[in-house]
Amino acid sequence: MGCSKWRAAFNFGHLKVHSKLPVFFTMIILFIYLFYCLNGYCESLPRPVYDQRSNLQTKIIFKDGQETEQLGAYNASPVSFVREQLSDLTNSDPPSNNISIANNFGSKKFPQAIIIGVKKGGTRALLEFLRIHPDVRAVGAEPHFFDRFYEKGLEWYRNLMPRTLEGQITMEKTPSYFITKEAPRRVFSMSRHTRLIVVVRDPVTRAVSDYTQTLSKSPGLPSFQNLAFRNATTGLIDTSWSAVRIGIYAKHLENWLRYFPMSRFLFVSGERLVTDPAGEMGRVQDFLGLKRVVTDKHFYFNQTKGFPCLKKPEGSSRPRCLGKSKGRPHPQIPSEVLLRLRDFYRPFNLKFYQMTGHDFGWDQMATHQSS
Repeated sequence: MGCSKWRAAFNFGHLKVHSKLPVFFTMIILFIYLFYCLNGYCESLPRPVYDQRSNLQTKIIFKDGQETEQLGAYNASPVSFVREQLSDLTNSDPPSNNISIANNFGSKKFPQAIIIGVKKGGTRALLEFLRIHPDVRAVGAEPHFFDRFYEKGLEWYRNLMPRTLEGQITMEKTPSYFITKEAPRRVFSMSRHTRLIVVVRDPVTRAVSDYTQTLSKSPGLPSFQNLAFRNATTGLIDTSWSAVRIGIYAKHLENWLRYFPMSRFLFVSGERLVTDPAGEMGRVQDFLGLKRVVTDKHFYFNQTKGFPCLKKPEGSSRPRCLGKSKGRPHPQIPSEVLLRLRDFYRPFNLKFYQMTGHDFGWDQMATHQSS
């Protein structure tokens, strides 16, 4: 009888041990699960990009085809972080030492601002200076949509644009838009709120610079004076020559003012873009509603080229200057030819000053001998 009671007690205890073991192991599993969840290892969905600052891998693709990866913490704000990943180095037509960052962030939008002119006025310099700004995303090459490829459609045009984040501005520049008759109506059809930037320069110097560029590509070109005058004896200017026609700024501006109010325009001085790039860039950033990020600390004057250059950016072995096509020496043009041309432009200049409310002082300056 005693043995039976002992055996029953033993079996009951054995059952208690077996019933406690699953509870014990379950508690251990729950504890481990909670520990991992609290440390972020069990999330079923990926975190947002800006929440992965400490472990985001950014793929860098170099022009020679080699690849590497950057890995590291980032302590800036979420928006600043993403914008840095989408730096302007992805734009087309970059300097030779630029790299491109592969990304799919943001969306492609129609440009909110366009540099519409003028050729040989300083549009390339302005675009390169603007591309320093983290809130500017610009197409490097000239799309020529509103003058050459309009039949391809707006969707084709939008697909040319770089991806932008909220708060960033999409831009492009095509200097020939300013003199294209159909361009104002076409831009207006895309958006009546587009901001328009025109870089203007002394029309006489601009014409000589335009001729110098063409001469470098076609050495057999007739002389400047032969192209500028219909009749050298009477001094009648040939306005059908594009180098002369572009400089009649007042005429082209009238065409644009049929569609856009003056408040949508900013006129940048090509001369001041050389002598005071930070000052002109301040005006441009204000016009675009941007914080003044691009300042005098970004520039130095290159005495050889006669143009301002961008100081050496981080990760680069040399400063960024405009290409060899900038700063060409001008051919010698007879002074009487330049004076006749200056007389021709004077009334158009005065009208342009009146229209824009700004005296650019071209009639008081000497003709510069650099492109």
